[in-house]
Amino acid sequence: MMAMPVFKVYRMRDSHYQQFRWAPHTVGAAEVKRKDYEPAGEVEAPSVYAAWSELREKGQAPRVGDLFESEGGDLHIFKYVGIEAAHWFVPEVKPGPEAADQLREAPGGSAPAP
Repeated sequence: MMAMPVFKVYRMRDSHYQQFRWAPHTVGAAEVKRKDYEPAGEVEAPSVYAAWSELREKGQAPRVGDLFESEGGDLHIFKYVGIEAAHWFVPEVKPGPEAADQLREAPGGSAPAP
């Protein structure tokens, strides 16, 4: 018998819930920030929809904005229209002067002219 997939559950912090709840629906994968969520356990289920249903039956229904993360790292967000893809926000790292110096020192490397 195959093992059932496990989904990590993340609950949106109350401080961000109202803002998310009233924001207009956007198309495409949602970009979410880790600081806006708290881990809320795990649930075994064959799919993300089954995980949502199981939590609802246990009286722990996910709220709009809550997340499910699969074992493979796929992230899903619960919205009014269903469950959609999401991904963690990763801030852009802007290279500073040190990065340009390292690039010049690397074998075969060259940095753009200032």
